[in-house]
Amino acid sequence: MTHPASADLPETLSTSLASLVRHLASTIAAEHFPTGDRAALRRLNPDAMPNLAFYRFAFRHLPQNWESRRAAWTALVAGIALMCPKPHRPDRSAGLALAETGYSEKRLERLLAAEGDTLHTLLLRAARFLAAKNEACNWVDFAHLLLDTNPENARLKIARDYYRNLRENAP
Repeated sequence: MTHPASADLPETLSTSLASLVRHLASTIAAEHFPTGDRAALRRLNPDAMPNLAFYRFAFRHLPQNWESRRAAWTALVAGIALMCPKPHRPDRSAGLALAETGYSEKRLERLLAAEGDTLHTLLLRAARFLAAKNEACNWVDFAHLLLDTNPENARLKIARDYYRNLRENAP
């Protein structure tokens, strides 16, 4: 299955990214997906050369030209794998999931301000945090943060959903 890369898409085609994220999450979380490959994907480090499990997965499921944004795609795939068996929940925004699980404002601030390698590292930490709380979220939010050439809208959406939820639960 081949999907267009998010960085190559106009804003109006974000449904394609949603479709791709849904496909990636359902493939990695599938019962028949090799357990060893899922474990190898969980161990991915975007700063290091990927393992063979990633290459096998990438050439079958990622869009053409994914290699130009290898570290971002590695972070996305690793984050989804970390949150298996149920990583993706389209009705639960990333900001909402982070707020409801007690993700601190300081961590959110660092995540939303980060770029490049730091963003990849902090995003995987957020995925581990949510996984530890058994929380799923809409990975499209994180995909936009990682893959959009101008991720400002993704940052605003995550922050808006985070703070709206904090306000609703404030004493």
